[in-house]
Amino acid sequence: MNTFSRLLFRTATHQTTSLRHTIILSTTTRKMTTGSFRYLDPASLSESVKPWAKVDTDVTSYTRTTRQRPVSDLRSASALFSSPPKSFGTDVDVSGFAVYHHPSVTQESEFFTASADAVRGPRDGGYYSEVEQLLRAKIRGIKKVVIFDHTIRRHDKSSPRQPVQQVHVDQTPGAAAARVRRHLPPGEATEQLLQGRYQIINVWRPIGHPATDFPLAVIDWRTISPSDLVAVDLLYPLRNREGGDNEDRGKEILPDPDKAASTEGYEVKGETYGILPNDAHRLYYVKDMTPEEVMFIKCFDSRSQYVPGGRQGVAACTPHTAFVDPQTPEGTKGRQSIEVRCLVFYEDSE
Repeated sequence: MNTFSRLLFRTATHQTTSLRHTIILSTTTRKMTTGSFRYLDPASLSESVKPWAKVDTDVTSYTRTTRQRPVSDLRSASALFSSPPKSFGTDVDVSGFAVYHHPSVTQESEFFTASADAVRGPRDGGYYSEVEQLLRAKIRGIKKVVIFDHTIRRHDKSSPRQPVQQVHVDQTPGAAAARVRRHLPPGEATEQLLQGRYQIINVWRPIGHPATDFPLAVIDWRTISPSDLVAVDLLYPLRNREGGDNEDRGKEILPDPDKAASTEGYEVKGETYGILPNDAHRLYYVKDMTPEEVMFIKCFDSRSQYVPGGRQGVAACTPHTAFVDPQTPEGTKGRQSIEVRCLVFYEDSE
């Protein structure tokens, strides 16, 4: 068990018991659905081999197990489970996620251009600039934002990036620190910034039409246990090196299905948390979330409650996944979405 997990264990039981009591009292007034959720199967893990997953195809070293779970609609739940008032679902430090109404000026067609630069945009424009402005508007004390990549997902057989149907957290604490060292521009006081408060926040938005198909579900971080978290290596394909940027975004291709099980031609470039099943998990989604709405998903926070020097009650991370809502009408358009991953640094007082 790593340092993050050991610290998380100390107070997880108290937090979960308190939240569960609140939710039980409110079950008759919130809107819900039920979904099948895919977790990492503990029976498939080996003590001698670290689990891994490929980013460009649904191939892993482990198997998954499915659990049926109730899912609360945040449109009704956010008004019920607020402590302080109106903070649940609107303050990323409370539950690990937040949802806002914030239309984008970027056109749908611009998200699907051949070059990732069209999404990044120029220094003072483009969708990346929109995301940074939104972060600064909704979260106080931000000193610096570095957006290091994005992924566009489409529920379409021709798309190399599909909605992910496995409960996970995008980065482990070690991967978060590695991202800071990898992506800060030369000359930055990297080690100094690592001593202050920093986060990784995934900014998620549907594209073109509501995300009724394969909606995104999030787990309130106060209902997870440290033993639920399993570090998984992310394998990226070795390609697109000629230009020297060493990035795959906007250049993805469908992998060769005959070589899917092989790790040849791949390298480890990240680490995520796979999540083990736990009946204590409480899940939420935004039913029919529209392109005018955006969700912040916290992946890491160096000042969360369960790291050295952290703050009581500050969310650590947010397990999340796509799922099939049985209430989805037949013929619904396939989901299209963009997630933008951001390093967020804070003023010294935060």
